Amino acid sequence: MSFHIVEQATPRLNRSELAVPGSRTELFEKAAQSDVDVIFLDCEDAVAPDEKEQARKNIIEALNDIDWGTKTMSVRINGLDTHYMYRDVVDILEQGGDRLDMIMIPKVGTASDVYAVDMLVTQVEDAMGRTKRIGFEHIIETALGMANVNEIASASKRNESLHFGVADYAASTKARTTVIGGPHPDYGVLTDKDGDAPRDYHWGDMWHYAISRMVVAARANGLRPVDGPFGDFQDPDGYRAQANRAAVIGCEGKWAIHPSQVALANEIYSPSEAEVTKAKRILEAMAEAQREGKGAVSLDGRLIDLASIRQAENMVAKAAVISGA
Repeated sequence: MSFHIVEQATPRLNRSELAVPGSRTELFEKAAQSDVDVIFLDCEDAVAPDEKEQARKNIIEALNDIDWGTKTMSVRINGLDTHYMYRDVVDILEQGGDRLDMIMIPKVGTASDVYAVDMLVTQVEDAMGRTKRIGFEHIIETALGMANVNEIASASKRNESLHFGVADYAASTKARTTVIGGPHPDYGVLTDKDGDAPRDYHWGDMWHYAISRMVVAARANGLRPVDGPFGDFQDPDGYRAQANRAAVIGCEGKWAIHPSQVALANEIYSPSEAEVTKAKRILEAMAEAQREGKGAVSLDGRLIDLASIRQAENMVAKAAVISGA
């Protein structure tokens, strides 16, 4: 390990994160009663300009009046390039009580963006005498944000998670797609020619690099990487495929833009019983190896070592958190 120890962000279960427009008050109670881990009440993209102020008032009222149980509560504020942002932060922190856990900052482009919101939040907290420190979620959804993702990830002690905003990222990079998440039929390669044999076409994941880069930046700074939206909520198989590939490369959870996606995210980002059982066997085998003075041992025909312990410990710990949720 490096001599530099990465400080981990506030631990939270973040398998599923449900987007709820602040203008849709009829959805608030349904969200509160769902099995989602994190809810973000939205002031930004899901709210029309002429509904922004009312949405903010709705969110303040909901934070004060609705029983959200043990769910982590976040609010997505408007962008720093709008005149709505400062009032979102000030009004919600001053009037929304102590139920809020995090603020989600959209379209973060530079570390200075994080600094600006941190300064404002700190001033409000100090003025109000708030003892519960607000955490930050950042959506990486522009070319600028991705270019500066490492600096963004380390810009504030409030930082907790990075999220991949695929739709705005596609627009920012001028990608040739109009869907929200998912593959593209033109993003693929042909196998080499082999005489007259037909050539196979292999689809690729056009978002692999972006998500991988975000995951590395998040983990290098002790943050949770979270995959963003999948727009076709009538395609559970497509959602499952996108969530699985993000989970494999290190994401901790995924957005749900429809309640039907919550159960899928919770399932995919929860270790299975078989995985937990295997992880426990690894820990037991390594404990026995260490008693015998060995640094590695074979289990089921595979080498396991100290790195295997860390992987297994992470899985067992997450299973314990989920079982206690």
